[in-house]
Amino acid sequence: MDYQQPEQPKLLWMPEKDRIHDSKLYQFMVKLSEKKNTLYHDYNQLHHWSVNHSEEFWSMLWDFCQVEGAKKPPVTFCPADSRTPAKDTQWFPHAKLNYAENLLRNWRTQAAADAIIFHCEGDPNQRQHLSWQQLYRQTSQVASFLHNHGIKKGDVVAGYLPNIPQAVVAMLATASLGAIWTSTSPDFGAESVTERFGQTKPKVMLFAQGYQYNGKPISYHDKVVAVSQNIPELEHLVEIPASVSIAAESSKSAIPDNIHHHYWSDILESTVPSELGFTPVPFNHPLYILYSSGTTGKPKCIVHSVGGTLLNHLKEHQLQTDIRAGDKVFYFTTCGWMMWNWLVSALASGATLILYDGSPFYPDGNVLWQLAEKEGVTLFGTSAKYLEALEKQGYRPKDKTKLPSLRTLCSTGSVLAPEQFDYVYDAIHSDIQLASISGGTDICGCFAIGNPLGPVYRGECQGLALGMDVQVFNELGRSVYQQHGELVCLNSFPNQPIGFWNDPDGSKYHNAYWQTYTGIWHHGDYVSLSNTGGMVFYGRSDAVLNPGGVRIGTAEIYRQVNRLKEIKDSLVIGQNQGADVRVILFVQLVETEVLTDDLKATIKQKIREHCSPRHVPEVILAVRDVPRTKSGKLVELAVRNIVHNQPVKNVGALANPESLEEFRDRDELKG
Repeated sequence: MDYQQPEQPKLLWMPEKDRIHDSKLYQFMVKLSEKKNTLYHDYNQLHHWSVNHSEEFWSMLWDFCQVEGAKKPPVTFCPADSRTPAKDTQWFPHAKLNYAENLLRNWRTQAAADAIIFHCEGDPNQRQHLSWQQLYRQTSQVASFLHNHGIKKGDVVAGYLPNIPQAVVAMLATASLGAIWTSTSPDFGAESVTERFGQTKPKVMLFAQGYQYNGKPISYHDKVVAVSQNIPELEHLVEIPASVSIAAESSKSAIPDNIHHHYWSDILESTVPSELGFTPVPFNHPLYILYSSGTTGKPKCIVHSVGGTLLNHLKEHQLQTDIRAGDKVFYFTTCGWMMWNWLVSALASGATLILYDGSPFYPDGNVLWQLAEKEGVTLFGTSAKYLEALEKQGYRPKDKTKLPSLRTLCSTGSVLAPEQFDYVYDAIHSDIQLASISGGTDICGCFAIGNPLGPVYRGECQGLALGMDVQVFNELGRSVYQQHGELVCLNSFPNQPIGFWNDPDGSKYHNAYWQTYTGIWHHGDYVSLSNTGGMVFYGRSDAVLNPGGVRIGTAEIYRQVNRLKEIKDSLVIGQNQGADVRVILFVQLVETEVLTDDLKATIKQKIREHCSPRHVPEVILAVRDVPRTKSGKLVELAVRNIVHNQPVKNVGALANPESLEEFRDRDELKG
């Protein structure tokens, strides 16, 4: 059986008429209405049209967003003998453009305005900024450096970097040449970075002298050296000054003699700025290589195209989250998460990027909101786990800061519980669009996202992404409504990956997304469609519990358990018991708390009352920490493997791999 969601979720916010009419999405609908001589006034109506006329939608979007490039017909091409057109369709096969040119196109008209504003942990008064003209000049200098050292179209340049302005400059310089950018953050260990960059074989790698996190300056020079020793194709290292003071380390190992060592400051001082020559590349030319979390094996190297990434991000920014020229866009992210790639594309809409590097809770939980107030942030992006932690620690940003410019708050990374929706409107801002968005590294974008014209309902993503025929399939592969099932996408869309790196026959790519339902994208999220047109997420489908044959989304349990004041975090798995499965709940308690029989009873009663008897865990155990990836996602599969005495293939992908040992050989789970 499936568990039905409430008939009518609670309405939390509705945009006022003036805000609707000012939105980019409304302007798009006006143009469409004029073009079709038919009134388009409803998001669901627009989504229906965008799916049934997807070629026309994406072509019109190109024009509406004024993409710089040569758009030549046809819009799509699919081989006549294709048995899987949704997979095999190519978008804009004869078009040419340059990603960096589109992100820098405003540099002349806004030359003196800020393109990037940067703050780092430790000094609230420190503020670095690059004007559009400075961003263009530095990009031209770094592009000249790369070109002079042999980087050309199709080569790979890597950034092992904090979230700093130089990372954006280096990416733009790389893209301007038609080369491919790949990046990860300095908290990744040498083995994890080698597993990623070792597959993509960059010729140049950029790194910083260090960074600061949670009050501690950190040098990662030795990790850089270890990585460089394991990538024989690496020819050049570029060192960028740290944003904080990093103490000299006598133990620093030496960079290999066969690798040329350069300094960022020398590049800017010795290279004369010149006019950027943007190399035009095909729409489907590689732009980014992103990496899967790698918790089930070697990370997959997912290749995203220039045109697909740009066009989809323009859609998600301008139409779905209402980013406009002059806006201040902030997302709390690292260079190892796809939200960094999503964030930097906001330059193409004429927005200013607000970058922050450091802990979101140092010196306290007000730090990011003070930044948002100081810089007049219009879109604030973060993770669901951050919002949950803020609430748990009792922070109420609206009591400490004024945020008159804030229009949109985005949340992603994991399921945003209904209670966090309440928290946002009660403790942060009562009049904003709360866009719980979901998609991922796989598409460098979203399947479910915001809708500036529509209401926000408690616990729901506002709507399905325009141009994407997103549906929910049950276990029989049939489309269902208001029932739990698998998130699938039935049509082709421009930001599908080009494929995986080093996958010559495409079999790895096919098996990852297209094998479950022939010719249909299977995303791996357990969801339901709401009667409001929104979508509710219940967790990853590969982590779904199945006691007694009933499928249960893990997020349903987390929603109840994590609300308890005694619980800091939790993780739930299914343990095989003969032919059945029993639910095992691990809880991380707040300091000073103990897992008593009374607390166990409270947990079970809460789950039974708000979910069902099937959801109630048979065993509840305390742990000191809960394993997560470096982007903050729970890793239920790794814990399930540990409990079943199966190997965990890539512990280097975890932020806290040592935590796994707490789940191994527990007496309570034997027998």
